[in-house]
Amino acid sequence: MLVKLASALVDFLWGVPLFVIVMGTGLFFTVKSNFFQFKFFKHMWKITFGSLFEKKKEEGNVKGVLTPIQAISTAVGGSIGMGNIGGVASAIAVGGPGAVLWMWIAASVGQIIKMVEVSLACHYRLTDEKGDPYGGPNYYMKRGISEERGYKKLYKVLSFIFMFGMLGGFFINVANFTLSEAITKVSGWNMVAVSIGYTIVIYIITAGGIPKVGKISEKIVPYMVVFYIGTGLFVIFKNYAAIPGSLKLIISGAFSGTAAVGGFTGVAVASVIQMGISRSVYSNEAGWGTSPMIHSTSKTDHPIRQGLFGVFEVFMDTFVICSITSLVIITTGEWSSGLSGATLTLTAFESGMGFAGPLLLTIAMVLFALTTAGGWYGYYEILLRFLFKDNEKAKEIGLKFVKLTYPLPGLLLTILAATNNYPGSTVWIFADIATGVPTFANIIAIFVLFPKFFELLKDYKARYLGIGKIDPNFKVFYEDDITNVGDALNASRNNQINTIKSI
Repeated sequence: MLVKLASALVDFLWGVPLFVIVMGTGLFFTVKSNFFQFKFFKHMWKITFGSLFEKKKEEGNVKGVLTPIQAISTAVGGSIGMGNIGGVASAIAVGGPGAVLWMWIAASVGQIIKMVEVSLACHYRLTDEKGDPYGGPNYYMKRGISEERGYKKLYKVLSFIFMFGMLGGFFINVANFTLSEAITKVSGWNMVAVSIGYTIVIYIITAGGIPKVGKISEKIVPYMVVFYIGTGLFVIFKNYAAIPGSLKLIISGAFSGTAAVGGFTGVAVASVIQMGISRSVYSNEAGWGTSPMIHSTSKTDHPIRQGLFGVFEVFMDTFVICSITSLVIITTGEWSSGLSGATLTLTAFESGMGFAGPLLLTIAMVLFALTTAGGWYGYYEILLRFLFKDNEKAKEIGLKFVKLTYPLPGLLLTILAATNNYPGSTVWIFADIATGVPTFANIIAIFVLFPKFFELLKDYKARYLGIGKIDPNFKVFYEDDITNVGDALNASRNNQINTIKSI
């Protein structure tokens, strides 16, 4: 009964409402920015990927908890995870190969959506008592929508929906389940025992808070990405003869649905679109409002510069990692086996590499799961900092509570799934709910704040791309702007006092 209700809610959320909101907003920003994510792709690549090979520079007086590389590593670590393996597999198992094309379409506009939300998160971020900046959807909802735009009621509604959705994500954590499922299949170990071991490791990783998570992610993420790409490409090129047919299945299935084949029961176009878009958002988190929280802590001199890292994040996540997973599953022919989730991906790698395939994939999944857990811990820490920003004691208690309880819901979900023999596709239904609710609120928020994004984009083009004139009075960070306003008011007040004294 619960599964049926959850499935009905997912069908509603990821039906017309979110399709229109996500795709419509993405197209709006794409067209209005004159297709920025495509025209300036080379510039984005130089700023992001190119910076990986530069010598570390002193950040000077630039505020931030993490370096830009640590921020992107943590954010990529948070987004590249079980969604790229179990989520993509479930999308293909339910929606067929055509779901992959809709993942690509959603990611194309998702790049600019991620750029917008990251830029806004950096612009509206708040500096705490230690001088460290934190931001995210709740921050730009409050400072942008409520304070700057004056829509106080809209801020309260959107902020509540976002927080409520993120709370759901706290309890519906599929990373633990997906990893435990994969290790159990490969090793034959007890699934609950594996889940407990993973939970203990999460406690160790998150013990040092966001700075520690950032340092760990910086060391792990680049290597885990290269490792997975290399392993996946080996399987794909081994089945190179099946690549043209696989691409044909992806394109044709996206617009006509897929007929029943083998263990695949067949599906209509509506389900193909739903699976593609929902898994795209879950995987690359564009529009979800999650990774902007990590990006907001970065040491950056301009919000748009960090926003470019958001474009890079979506590109690597969907067009590289998800595409490799998809092609491995389709070229090996396992997509129609009737399997789903991580089990399907493991079977596809086994088909392409023998026993070594599942073993190598499991190693990659362990790395993905650990970095995902670190990134998501960072999200919840920043949410707590927003809730208790004016109450140091409550904030300290809240942060300790999150550190103690954060890994437990994933463990409980795994125990529940193992006890009831839930397949991966069933568990991912609940994950879709946790994705849809906050995405709904966040997309509306960034659409309301679109004028600010384009002001920032105009300034960035003038400063760094030589397009347009630089406005010396424009402040790229909200706090700098309100500080100047406050200084001006104080100066005016002092002048008035001096005038009265002189009289």
